[in-house]
Amino acid sequence: MGITKIRGLLVVGVAALLLAGCASKEPEDGPGMDPGTEAPVVAPVVVKKPEPKPEPIKPMVDRSGRIVVPLDALNSARGTETLQGLFYFDFDQAIVKRSGHTELNKHAQVLSGDRGLRIRIEGHADERGTREYNLALGERRANAIRAYIVAQGALRSQIEVISYGEEKPVDTGHSEGSWAANRRVEIVYR
Repeated sequence: MGITKIRGLLVVGVAALLLAGCASKEPEDGPGMDPGTEAPVVAPVVVKKPEPKPEPIKPMVDRSGRIVVPLDALNSARGTETLQGLFYFDFDQAIVKRSGHTELNKHAQVLSGDRGLRIRIEGHADERGTREYNLALGERRANAIRAYIVAQGALRSQIEVISYGEEKPVDTGHSEGSWAANRRVEIVYR
């Protein structure tokens, strides 16, 4: 054999030994670590999908046309509240009483928060006066309530006004107590 062949075999043998040494098993401490050194502790990366926010509970209309509102829509409390839909007036007056402002503000807040809601404001009067006068008085009362709610943020297009005058009394008596109960405006959600 010639010296060139021996050198070639020697080079191939040394290369084989080097490659065999590179293919040896990794140390138990971790990949790429020298024995005796500590491997860094790496926590697995867990990607969490954000939990979807629960859909807020919308106001609901009950069978009688009253609105049931989740309290968190009105403030930070939990639970529900059925909003009052009756507002009373003094004799021959169409002025919204201050005592009804808080409740009317809640109605306005609900309506401005959900533009799909619609209400009918029904004006009523007691039996005193002519039929025509009482229809007009019921309408003035209903319009006063509508004006207040619109001033608080509701849309005029969400509100229908109707007057029944003396035609639908809640109390058929002929006393001041009966008449006071009939001088009212009712808010009915649809």
